[in-house]
Amino acid sequence: MASTSGYVASIDQGTTSTRAMVFDRRGRVVSVEQLEHRQIFPRAGWVEHDPAEIWRNTRRVVAAALASADLNVDDIVACGLTNQRETTVAWDRSTGEPLHNAIVWQDTRTGALCEELGGDAGVDRYRTRTGLPLSTYFAGPKMRWLIDNVNAVAERARNGELCFGTMDSWIAWNMTGGPAGGQHITDVTNASRTMLMDLESLTWDESICADMGIPVESLPDIRSSSEVYGSLREHGSLPGVQFAGILGDQQAATFGQACLSPGEAKNTYGTGNFLLLNTGTEAVFSDHGLLTTVCYRLGEDAPRYALEGSIAVTGSLVQWLRDNLGLFSEAADVEKLAAQADDNGGVYFVPAFSGLFAPRWRPDARGIITGLTRFADKRHIARAALEASAFQTREVIEAMQADSGVRLSTLKVDGGMVVNNLLMQFQADILDVPVIRPVVNETTALGAAYAAGLAVGYWDGEDEIRENWNEHTRWNPAMDAPERDRLYGEWNRAVEHSYGLA
Repeated sequence: MASTSGYVASIDQGTTSTRAMVFDRRGRVVSVEQLEHRQIFPRAGWVEHDPAEIWRNTRRVVAAALASADLNVDDIVACGLTNQRETTVAWDRSTGEPLHNAIVWQDTRTGALCEELGGDAGVDRYRTRTGLPLSTYFAGPKMRWLIDNVNAVAERARNGELCFGTMDSWIAWNMTGGPAGGQHITDVTNASRTMLMDLESLTWDESICADMGIPVESLPDIRSSSEVYGSLREHGSLPGVQFAGILGDQQAATFGQACLSPGEAKNTYGTGNFLLLNTGTEAVFSDHGLLTTVCYRLGEDAPRYALEGSIAVTGSLVQWLRDNLGLFSEAADVEKLAAQADDNGGVYFVPAFSGLFAPRWRPDARGIITGLTRFADKRHIARAALEASAFQTREVIEAMQADSGVRLSTLKVDGGMVVNNLLMQFQADILDVPVIRPVVNETTALGAAYAAGLAVGYWDGEDEIRENWNEHTRWNPAMDAPERDRLYGEWNRAVEHSYGLA
């Protein structure tokens, strides 16, 4: 049993930034440092990141998080990692050089490839094995695109020098030594987002890999979410520290929110929105457009599964209003602007920039603003953008209730947008259930810290994690039913206008 003194470090490699956090036994934040990275848009529908920039940022934030709390490496008992999940990297096994920019989960370049892979069977060709529909969202088709379109990737694949992975694998490989003995690993939650892993056996499905033309030997070893993988490299910021937890970001947030029993759910409001419902040791398959995914696996325990509703564009819509339209200079200002309007003025914003994800799965949809009149102005557009997050969340929750038979009684929320009181109140109103924000809002990093700390005995077990969870703010519904139904009906009409525009 490890000592329960000291702290646990957590690296949260997200879509727009990389953050390092340090937590104590009570799950409280001791320090945090964060750096944004570039969003690269080579053409419409393509989204990329520079893996080398992200690895540099990772090293910088870890060092800064220790320095800002005046800690040294001896104070850290374990390190966990969480990451944007489906974003895909290819690198050279012998040099560690990335062979192309990372292709981000939001990227839609694999649309035609997914149709081709579906063939006569269509989008559900692999669903019973992987829990996922064929979609541009997932990592497998991105890997195939890199082999087909990047000579350096195809060449390394032929000579056995190719490493493929999601961002956890790229960071883990570098943190454990890179070309000098780095571990090429992933965990079950990230592997379940590739469309290449069998949900039951938790191993790479060789026939799907063959269909997609992906060499199995280029893929990482699949490990549990909470075990000691090894020590961090000697010339890094955390030399010799036990690296002991990996979770995809949404599963990490579910863990950090202590949704550890079947029927417990959380919604993360980040770049996109991600709602996960813990279904226990049973993989529940959806009839209503949701994904079946691994929730987490602790060591040798049976895996826990989840139903997930993924919404592509929520927080990134606020960024778009800031950066592309210049409606405000800081993302936080969207609430002030939206609050200047009493209602949406009949304006609805469907942010189908990457098509629509759950529960509609319409890659042919594109973003639209409907209901514009001479009365409408930037206040109404800002309000409609916030309301879009809440409407899309309701769609996913209705699908989840239909699949699981479980009626939602409260919604636990986390992520960058939950400091927005106007959005959270509207979410409670449109759902007609209370919305609850915990004391520690950065539950993604916390979940990865818990996974690592559990593996080294810093926390005793799941009960201690439940005890650490504390409510901070609760929003109760205050809208009458006819108004709720009217708004949701008009939203649905607006969404239908977005179809077929790609």
